[in-house]
Amino acid sequence: MQSLFQILMLLLDVVWFFIIAHVIMSWLINFQVLNLRQPIVAQIWDGLNRLLEPLYRPIRQILPNMGGLDLAPLVVLIGIYALRIILANNAGLFYGY
Repeated sequence: MQSLFQILMLLLDVVWFFIIAHVIMSWLINFQVLNLRQPIVAQIWDGLNRLLEPLYRPIRQILPNMGGLDLAPLVVLIGIYALRIILANNAGLFYGY
């Protein structure tokens, strides 16, 4: 069970990293530091969008329209952090204590 706990924490860390990378990349694209006409940038952007859109879509349906401000990544990050806290507080169940 300890392995399951560590795998869950690793998966949450990977999703956290992808969301942070997606947010930073969106800022760089909006401030025209990165250009989507470059093939590698477009591929990375498309890949991140395909990975994260299933997480963002249900949250975007619940949140009110904020104009150009997308709060879905923030809500997902808070959710991931909450899951990490829940898992850490219940780690004894995984370790058998």
